Amino acid sequence: MASTYTPLGIELQATGENAGTWGTKTNTNLQIVEQISGGYTAVNFGSDADVALSVSDGSTGAALAHRVLEFTSSGSLTATRNCTIPLDVQQFYVLKNSTTGGQSITFKYVSGSGNSVTITNGSSVVAYAKADDGTNPNIESINIGGIASVVADTSPQLGGNLDVNGNDIVSTSNADIDIIPDGTGDVNLGADTVQIGDNNADATLTTQGTGDLTLNTNGGTNSGAIVIQDGANNNITITPNGSGNIVLDGLTFPNADGSADQALVTNGSGTLSFAQAGISTGKAIAMALIFG
Repeated sequence: MASTYTPLGIELQATGENAGTWGTKTNTNLQIVEQISGGYTAVNFGSDADVALSVSDGSTGAALAHRVLEFTSSGSLTATRNCTIPLDVQQFYVLKNSTTGGQSITFKYVSGSGNSVTITNGSSVVAYAKADDGTNPNIESINIGGIASVVADTSPQLGGNLDVNGNDIVSTSNADIDIIPDGTGDVNLGADTVQIGDNNADATLTTQGTGDLTLNTNGGTNSGAIVIQDGANNNITITPNGSGNIVLDGLTFPNADGSADQALVTNGSGTLSFAQAGISTGKAIAMALIFG
């Protein structure tokens, strides 16, 4: 009776077989067991394509028969790539994605519709290939004292400062990014310049509700100035909504232009309006008679 092999390549010798080589084969089996229990190897995506791992019966070195698999690539990957294993493999893996190109790696069985594990670029996952079905076996990620991914944490808290490491904080599907302090807390931007707008598109600074928008310096104290400056040779436009007026330092300005030769006059109570400039004709004649 000839030897048989396990899904990870360990040789199961038949009774009385391999006289004179039994010891060598046993040593090879022990080396394979050592790989399976704690061995490390790199799985390289030599081209921008999927990789299929296969067993090497009776031989050491098969990536499939290692505990720790680190995925690398010879060049930048352009999409999520698959690393597949045979349907009968049952193994506990530590998987790390060290490929270039920022893409994820999906670790899955070679066929079937069972669960698979996705390792995002730069991250590591502990996974168990279950071989629990002959057609659609599952691979599951294992949560050991934490979460399997950031998405699974519905109330994350930072233990220190968040360093974006040269990256951006972005949303998907045109969603907003909300920064909401608790209670009466404020959002403080510790920068000399705050830029808004999407490239060269017009930008709007607005409130979420019906409240006023207030600009002040130094927390509203009497120090600092507010400077509104336009781009080169451009206008500064202040336009109230509807019938509203412009109020500057307690003076209410009219919301429409006057007639030719009119000037702004005050009613003494802080309201300005357009009126005819100079004095009336009657007053001019009276002054001429009095003063000659």
